[in-house]
Amino acid sequence: MTAYLVLASLAVLLALLLSGRFKPASLFVSWAVGYHLLIGTDERSFLASYVNPGVVTLALLLMVSLVLERAPLLDALPARLLRGRPTLAVLRLTGFTAIASAFINNTAIVAALLGTLARQRHLPPSRVLLPLSYAAILGGITTLIGTSTNLVVNAFAVEAGLPPMGMFDLAWAGVPIAVVCLIVLAIGSRHLPLHQGGSEEQAQRYFLEARVMPGAPLVGRTIEQNRLRQLDGLYLVEIVRNAHLISPASPSEILQADDRLIFTGEIAKVSTLQRFPGLQLFGHQSGALLHSNLVEVVITGESELDGRTLRDLDFRTMFDAGVVGIRRGNQQLSGQLGRIVLHAGDCLLLATGADFGQHRNLDRNFVIVSGAPVRPRLSPRQSLLAFAGFFAVIALAALERLPLLPGLLMLTGLFIASGLLEVAEMRRRFPFELVLIIGSALSIARVMEDSGAAGLIVQAMSAVSAGHGVWGAFIGAYLITLLLTEVLTNNAAAALGFPIALAAARAFDADPTPFMMIVCYGASAGFLVPFGYQTHLMVFSTGHYRAMDFVRLGLPITLAYSTVALMVVPYLFPLYP
Repeated sequence: MTAYLVLASLAVLLALLLSGRFKPASLFVSWAVGYHLLIGTDERSFLASYVNPGVVTLALLLMVSLVLERAPLLDALPARLLRGRPTLAVLRLTGFTAIASAFINNTAIVAALLGTLARQRHLPPSRVLLPLSYAAILGGITTLIGTSTNLVVNAFAVEAGLPPMGMFDLAWAGVPIAVVCLIVLAIGSRHLPLHQGGSEEQAQRYFLEARVMPGAPLVGRTIEQNRLRQLDGLYLVEIVRNAHLISPASPSEILQADDRLIFTGEIAKVSTLQRFPGLQLFGHQSGALLHSNLVEVVITGESELDGRTLRDLDFRTMFDAGVVGIRRGNQQLSGQLGRIVLHAGDCLLLATGADFGQHRNLDRNFVIVSGAPVRPRLSPRQSLLAFAGFFAVIALAALERLPLLPGLLMLTGLFIASGLLEVAEMRRRFPFELVLIIGSALSIARVMEDSGAAGLIVQAMSAVSAGHGVWGAFIGAYLITLLLTEVLTNNAAAALGFPIALAAARAFDADPTPFMMIVCYGASAGFLVPFGYQTHLMVFSTGHYRAMDFVRLGLPITLAYSTVALMVVPYLFPLYP
């Protein structure tokens, strides 16, 4: 009876996660605590889930990445990688990205290259930014530290009494998967939308708002008379007047005090509006900052701005910045700027104050695409020392001379002692939500296995794949994990997919290793939906993509990825040794 109750509660958890109305961390913690109180899970093991060695290793790895992502080594690379034929250029870029993301946090890699690639002129940014995001995922499946998902699955394996994965165990199947998919990616990138700089589609990028102040010379004159129809790089599309929308804005429309004028346009052309006395840009009282303090950011999936409007927030106090413009992929926004419900992946154009870079909540809410860097870059000598220390720890762990956890502990201490990493920065960037999700997921996974709920799911899988035995269970475990990573997040998919895969392996008395591996690969197979992966959100608006662009390129990648994974994993790691 308990198994059915746990299964029903998991269905509710999945439904709430899919609704997007609640933060995953809140839901996972609530379910873990609920199981502990209602089912009576062991208190010691419940608390130990949150200080699991795998969880601690992941947290330390992310702290070390804070130093590595400040290295200036990536600044000049895009110009060199994108020369020559487009297909080969994309292959070089994605190959480099995959190699780098095998060792460095993929979000940091994409963030470091995003601004440079968006501004380069060798290839249209829309042809390289989505491949960049996919390549970062593909590189992550080749090493234990390539993505947080691998460390999560490894933590589950250790908790279940299985041997831990080695540093390069995932590379045996991960490298062939990555190579095949990178080739498909380079060929498929030619079918992405073409957004050339200077085209009308590229020019009408940002959604901007300006208010006509009382007493302004613009009041009482038409749009045509005020010469607001023929601005360089900006186009007046709508007027918001007394909560009514006038769209499209006719050249003969007479402006009134407190009218809000809605423009679309380029970042570089925002200052054009300053030549009109009495026209105030939304989000900032003074136009002086617009000459040098414009910063372009992307809203992260963990941001407290997600699902809220600018009117709901005291944005200026929170960040010492004003919102000048909003952009959402290739979508045409409409209405008043302050009433638009913001979503993860939206680009904001900010006019920033002097204290913008000092706010502790920046990294959780934004990825900075262009503008003044928030943190200083490392010097060449500091970069060399940081990478030398990092790869020394990786090499020692791979050679089994020094476990990864103590190696990262020593490296973190060295970075702090040398001043490369500040305790205040660690406190600001510590992945509290990720730790809560993983720790809670470990507790939930234990309940799924102990209660028999995972076994019930395996029985259902066996019924669906009747006659296919262990192969049906193996493929089913992969497809369930892949589906979960598309509709949830990669770590949530691993958390829910692992106990099912382990139960399937034990039900057929098979080796759990290939099932553990296939969960790792399945949890990283998020190529179809732009909102399920952090790096997809980062490139979505910057590349002016639509959701169908992800399907168009992601579907052949998913098919190639799945085919190679399902063929190679059981060959290298037999289901029955």
